Amino acid sequence: MALKITVIGTGYLGATHAAAMAELGFEVLGLDVVPEKIEMLQRGEVPMYEPGLEELLRKHVAGIEGSSGRLRFTMDFAEVAAFGDVHFVCVNTPQKHGEYACDMSYVDSAFAQLAPHLTKPALVVGKSTVPVGSAERLARELAAAAPAGVEAELAWNPEFLREGFAVKDTLHPDRIVVGVRSAHAEKLLREVYAGPVGEGSPFVVTDFPTSELVKTAANSFLATKISFINAMAEVCEAAGGDVVKLAEALGYDDRIGKKFLRAGIGFGGGCLPKDIRAFMARAGELGADQALTFLREIDSINMRRRGQMVEMAREALGGGSFLGKRVAVLGATFKPDSDDVRDSPALNVAGQIHLQGGQVTVYDPKGMANAGRLFPTLAYAETAVDAVRGADVVLHLTEWREFRELDPAVLGEVASNRLILDGRNALDPTVWRAAGWTYRAMGRPSA
Repeated sequence: MALKITVIGTGYLGATHAAAMAELGFEVLGLDVVPEKIEMLQRGEVPMYEPGLEELLRKHVAGIEGSSGRLRFTMDFAEVAAFGDVHFVCVNTPQKHGEYACDMSYVDSAFAQLAPHLTKPALVVGKSTVPVGSAERLARELAAAAPAGVEAELAWNPEFLREGFAVKDTLHPDRIVVGVRSAHAEKLLREVYAGPVGEGSPFVVTDFPTSELVKTAANSFLATKISFINAMAEVCEAAGGDVVKLAEALGYDDRIGKKFLRAGIGFGGGCLPKDIRAFMARAGELGADQALTFLREIDSINMRRRGQMVEMAREALGGGSFLGKRVAVLGATFKPDSDDVRDSPALNVAGQIHLQGGQVTVYDPKGMANAGRLFPTLAYAETAVDAVRGADVVLHLTEWREFRELDPAVLGEVASNRLILDGRNALDPTVWRAAGWTYRAMGRPSA
């Protein structure tokens, strides 16, 4: 008999996972405790921008004309427990207020509400990013609280979604990692992921601690690579080198690779910053804090880049005050192909300049509504041309394709001053300079 799957938590991770499981042919029941979210999903709408996700939902949500009907939603934990054979927990683990550690309250609450309804054998699968050691504790608590006892088993299956590519990463993952304690749990998860494994996705079976460490280790490595090239940009600035050419030369070394070697204003978003901080906090609790002291410097380099971008803008405008200066900011989201503005370097830079008296106007293809809620005092424009109109300086801070395809001549007609600072090293300096712009980027020669 085909497995039935539930997904607890229907935010970014959960909504994507639920839709993907339905696409793989399973009957799926998604649960959330927020009524507005459930109502949206039942209409085939998603509360965030993620390419391809809404189309995938509409293909499977019950009640939508022409859908497979394999995907439904509820707010009832008893219904979820009765329905599912495999329960995926996909709730958020934000950073605690005022400290580095991870907030486990949503995960703990999900387990506490599900466990009393588990009267039959079931596999509960954690997908949330948690401090190492959490699975061990949750497995004990689950067995103690569930009427099914030890037949309510736990597995850990970390997610590796990239915003902008979440649907692809779920249906065609570059690896599937499962932390299991029994052959039965492994068998069930092989059944769940039979499609991707059949296409060649590696299936890595390991223990609880290792499965919990994979996500934070991966994000820490990526953060290290980004901050490394940004540190090299600082050296290039001092020495007169070109960090783009340096990165190109490094990238040809197959031990290093070219990905994540673009210098700029650094990383942000809801994962990398909070994950490396939670990793440091957990290492401290385990007495292994010295192993991760380098991450403190990685975080420091990353945060420093934002202030350096502000200073580059000040210097470009003559080195004095921002008062009375019109600044256009292209980009609000922390990365392209997303509407996520959490810990966005672009918005942070825009906010700093605004607080120092600059008249800042922001344009972003998808992040305007979220940016407006977070920074209501900034000005927002409907188009890139409107944002640049009358600007003394233009800051390119999120590498959307739309910005790479802008016509510098058209923008030059409306700007007060043809001065662009490329905070992502993603624009073609030759094209912009040919159109009469002064082009500057971090870690690159000014001419």
